[in-house]
Amino acid sequence: MAFKFENLKVWKDAVHFAGDIYKLSAGFPKREQFGLTSQINRAAVSISLNIAEGCGRNSDAEMARFIQIAIGSINEVVTVLYICLEQKYLNKEDFAEQYKKCEDLSRMLYSFRKYLKN
Repeated sequence: MAFKFENLKVWKDAVHFAGDIYKLSAGFPKREQFGLTSQINRAAVSISLNIAEGCGRNSDAEMARFIQIAIGSINEVVTVLYICLEQKYLNKEDFAEQYKKCEDLSRMLYSFRKYLKN
């Protein structure tokens, strides 16, 4: 693999998660195409993008900063999931499945950030 981030499990998981979110959001109402659908897709993609961008930086401190931004993107996804549940765009099972993935990714990112700061 040519890029350092390609070896990171958290990056791989984030890429897969974005794919899951794209599949999930494809079922949202058409009227949400430029609203919640776009927002959740962009936030999900932002997670892996920030991990990759951070890997291109010259210091652990900068990498940790981009990991924090990725964590913010996960928080954004969770918020949109709640809104979609409220609007009945999601059932409780789909919500719970994606919420769990967000928890797992968040845990991995917090651990990675802690490692970088030590």
